[in-house]
Amino acid sequence: MPDLRFKPEPAKFTEIPRPRRAEGQWALGYTEPLNKNEQSKKDDDPLNVRDRILYTYSKRGFDSIDPADLRGRFRWMGLYTQRRPGIDGGRTGSMEEEELDDRYFMLRVRSDGKLLSPAAVRALGEIGVDFARDTADVTDRQNIQYHWIEIENVPEIWERLDAVGLHSTEACGDSPRPFLGSPVAGVAKDEIIDGTPALQEIERRFIGNKDFSNFPRKFKTAVTGHPSHDVSPETNDVSFVGTVHPEHGPGFDVWVGGGLSTNPMLAQKLGVWIPLDEVPDVWAGVAGIFRDYGYRRLRSRARLKFLVADWGTDKFREVLENEYLGKKLETLASPESPVGHRDHVGVHEQKDGKLYVGVAPSAGRISGTALVRLAALMDEHGVAGARLTAYQKIVLIGVEPAVLDALLDGLDEIGLTARPSAWRRNTMACTGIEFCKLAIVDTKERARNLVTELEKRFPDLDTPITVNVNGCPNACARTQVADFGLKGQLVVDENGDQVEGFQVHLGGATGLRSNFGRKLRAHKVTSKGLDDYISTVVTNYLADRTEGEAFDAWVHRADEALLRGEKALESV
Repeated sequence: MPDLRFKPEPAKFTEIPRPRRAEGQWALGYTEPLNKNEQSKKDDDPLNVRDRILYTYSKRGFDSIDPADLRGRFRWMGLYTQRRPGIDGGRTGSMEEEELDDRYFMLRVRSDGKLLSPAAVRALGEIGVDFARDTADVTDRQNIQYHWIEIENVPEIWERLDAVGLHSTEACGDSPRPFLGSPVAGVAKDEIIDGTPALQEIERRFIGNKDFSNFPRKFKTAVTGHPSHDVSPETNDVSFVGTVHPEHGPGFDVWVGGGLSTNPMLAQKLGVWIPLDEVPDVWAGVAGIFRDYGYRRLRSRARLKFLVADWGTDKFREVLENEYLGKKLETLASPESPVGHRDHVGVHEQKDGKLYVGVAPSAGRISGTALVRLAALMDEHGVAGARLTAYQKIVLIGVEPAVLDALLDGLDEIGLTARPSAWRRNTMACTGIEFCKLAIVDTKERARNLVTELEKRFPDLDTPITVNVNGCPNACARTQVADFGLKGQLVVDENGDQVEGFQVHLGGATGLRSNFGRKLRAHKVTSKGLDDYISTVVTNYLADRTEGEAFDAWVHRADEALLRGEKALESV
């Protein structure tokens, strides 16, 4: 039975909505595990697996690993077994997890909005070179993600990470997943408030804390004080978004219940104002509600968004205030959303007169070698540090104007350009079938090849068009909020054969025009035909748009034949 001593007793005047059937909510007395995942977490707190990795599995090898740890608790240490090579996408859903397992691991390293020193960037690169076959992808959760990790090397990897202030604790699992923080926190000229101290305090108090290590499922956090809302706050379980109170000054609104996957929902805004030093307590309150009242019966409903949808924001706020905070929150209208979200690519002036420079790996794919070379460039040119972004980019902080040209040239030489094409800048991809056991299609190489082709066909594109490529329905690459959201699946080609392809979401967006992409009935595209399909739709948009009309706005008024690519307009 879970220990609820750390949660206040329910206030007598707080009426808690009860679902029509038991959903495994701890605070309502349903503490017996209702599925194997819940049973595994009850059997042993997943954080305990760290010692077994250090002192048993790393010494005895892969075959010594308890299956319950391998396919469950390892995730709390940022470790997943990766997909065994040679298994095609058609078998993904029909094979047992152990059949898909390789003897190597994916490892995620949290950055949590930290400013990574040159030494930290170098350490991340050297780990990729020495232990991960030179892999080191940048993810849209501001992680570095390695592949080909062997269990015997994990202790040394952790030691190297620890030496530069990094770790992989709870980078996966039913836990507080890696936090998103503004990549330009503390330096942007137009920043409302720097949320870095709050992120640091949340990490210090709650990561690795067993009071918060057993959530119904993953719990995603974002904090930004930048007006561009540069952490995709609409798609996180809890987001703290910079706002200004007319009397109290800068602080944060709280948004809850965002998430995509097969039941996408945008976060709902509480419309409050909280000061910086109260963010960790409010975070713990929202996380506590999820832990205690979240649905644990079905994994498909075990996200905070379902609870928020059922309760509504008024009830959620009431429970948060009465049971977890013990006080009322200050009411304030939520801040206006921007048009689109900034990735900070390019050169920008900081408030101290120095510069920050955003660079664009292609679809997040990078290498350990490139990170080592990046660290050398940072040292050579006196760059203060780097931050990862929520859009698979890297931002260099504290660049002296005198070294800018030399730095930009050096970045181009290592494939991390700050002057990317519109296509390279605006394309993201998840891990895909190369390594992920859930994936059905290839994503990383397909996205990179797509970018190369679109650069040839539309070299002077004058407007941003985002392309997010996902290998399965889980939306790790945020497919539903992209101009072209591509959800991997098997489709039938013109010869009647099953081949890799995509369901297409068109015109999704975050920010002021937040919406989920338009899906066309029975419309799917083969991977082979993707270049031509996107080219046709983009040509149609460029020919049919009104002055200043964005792609997502055009999609929602355009003739369906133009969106399906069945009709091609003359290019302008």
